[in-house]
Amino acid sequence: EKGGMIGNIYSMGLALQALGATRNFYAPREWNCTQAFSVVYSHDYRQPMAIAQVLPALVGKSYLQAASLSCAVKPSVSPSLQALGAGCPPCPSPPPGVPADITVHYSIINKLQGSHFHYTTEVQVPAGSTLLRVLQKAEEDKPNIFSFKTKPTSWGPMVVSIHGLAASTDDRTYWQFFSGQDSLQEG
Repeated sequence: EKGGMIGNIYSMGLALQALGATRNFYAPREWNCTQAFSVVYSHDYRQPMAIAQVLPALVGKSYLQAASLSCAVKPSVSPSLQALGAGCPPCPSPPPGVPADITVHYSIINKLQGSHFHYTTEVQVPAGSTLLRVLQKAEEDKPNIFSFKTKPTSWGPMVVSIHGLAASTDDRTYWQFFSGQDSLQEG
């Protein structure tokens, strides 16, 4: 656990469920429950699968018990839980003086398989755009270089190919996304 994060943001719901269900059976370890829940409360979950996995831990029930919860918001429900049940409001407009578009420096690098490559571009996207929107804009601008493919998953679209180079379970390769030197938790 680092700063409350257990694995990554996608694994937090299952990790909290597992720790809650087994707390009587595992030896005490250094684990800061408050920090872990703080990570969950402060994250803006948008994928139904992520919400389904984190909800049982947030309400202190098992996964099966959480399935029968009423979705009606009660005064005793925390604002974080109200936000989870209320869906995802649209991103707010940027405040006055903040540009509506941002510039993203986007690079694709392959040093592992086939012909190695390293391409870089800059794209203009609306502030608050997803990583998928950045990839789409780069592909619109330079389709011969920044083409990509996705496949649908229960977590949303997953990038499986960029510039014709596909991820491979046999080779244990995948596309990893970074912001500077930091691996992205989600797109």
